[in-house]
Amino acid sequence: MKMNKPGRPKVSDGGKYNRHDDRMSQNNGTRKKDKAPKAGAEPRKPGFFRKFVFFLIFLTGTAIFFLVTILGGLIYFNGAPTAAPRSLPDNSLRVEGDSVLYLEVRKGESAWSVGRRLEEAGIIRNRYFWQLVSRLGREYIKSGVYRLDIPLGQLEIYRILVEGAQMLSRVTFPEGATLKKYARILEEAGICGQAEFLAAASDPAVRAEYHVPGETMEGYLYPDTYFFPLNYPAAMAVRTMAGTFFGRLEEIDPDALELSAAELERRVIVASIVEREYRVDEEAPLMAGVFYNRLETGMALQSCATVEYVITEIQGRPHPEVLYTKDTEIRDPYNTYLTPGLPPGPISAPGRVALDAAFHPAESDYLYFRLVDPQAGRHYFARTLDDHIRAGVLYVKGRG
Repeated sequence: MKMNKPGRPKVSDGGKYNRHDDRMSQNNGTRKKDKAPKAGAEPRKPGFFRKFVFFLIFLTGTAIFFLVTILGGLIYFNGAPTAAPRSLPDNSLRVEGDSVLYLEVRKGESAWSVGRRLEEAGIIRNRYFWQLVSRLGREYIKSGVYRLDIPLGQLEIYRILVEGAQMLSRVTFPEGATLKKYARILEEAGICGQAEFLAAASDPAVRAEYHVPGETMEGYLYPDTYFFPLNYPAAMAVRTMAGTFFGRLEEIDPDALELSAAELERRVIVASIVEREYRVDEEAPLMAGVFYNRLETGMALQSCATVEYVITEIQGRPHPEVLYTKDTEIRDPYNTYLTPGLPPGPISAPGRVALDAAFHPAESDYLYFRLVDPQAGRHYFARTLDDHIRAGVLYVKGRG
């Protein structure tokens, strides 16, 4: 029988395990206490990933805000103003009917200068935005005359001026010109051919549209400065000038468009003759009065201008420097030396002065007039043939 050593109590195996369990329990307790937050300690901050997500959301929101702001500003400044546009006094920018813009870009003119004029006329909202567009575009605008259908955005206007699109040619028709002269001017400018224009001016459909009783639109195409695109349809050019004629005529006499076609034709013919006869504005109404007086008394008009029309437009000869007796004896309906009354149609395109004279002639009993001062363009008006002849004799003596 084995004896225990004195002084040491017997410990069973179970005791060892109990002590081990106590240590394990103590260790476990210690670990549990480590996981629990200590009193007074700060809470843990969010991790890096959460901060990064918040930063991305902030950046995205900021970018969207600025994008919407920039886009809104772009739409606003690019858009046309709400107020009605207006023409400029120098006629370099002209608005017709609030919907058609004629813009002249002068040779060597800067984009800034064009933008300033566009802003002054109420075509664009802001010249500085225009300057920004032109700088970013880095392309030069092309000089010329443009016809634009407005309203248009700044970007679209800039694109048209850079590309030279819708560029127009300036053509000027002088007062007293004939249809053949109009045709030559248009062909030289590259607008349309002479034959095409003359055919359009004789088209019955076009004449019926404006109630013109004659064979052509001679006399009904207003002499003025126009802007046409190159290779423009001749019929459109005729309609444009005819529309201008009737518009100006209504300004001269609001009742003119209420006249019958025959009476209107009568006055336009007189205006076309006056246009080729007068040289001083104040004498035009007196000349118209002389022609009306002659028509009322049954006298031949005896206008040299009608003889010149026969020579140049009907016979196709050069314009004569001097008319001789043989010229006044040419047998033609347009020769008012031989044919009493008015010629068959107008002989030229009358301007505003001649039209106003034909519609508002001076009341007088004059039946004659003759040129007595070629340099000043002055005429002498007479009531009788004897007085008329004496004025001619005095004029010849004065020259001698």
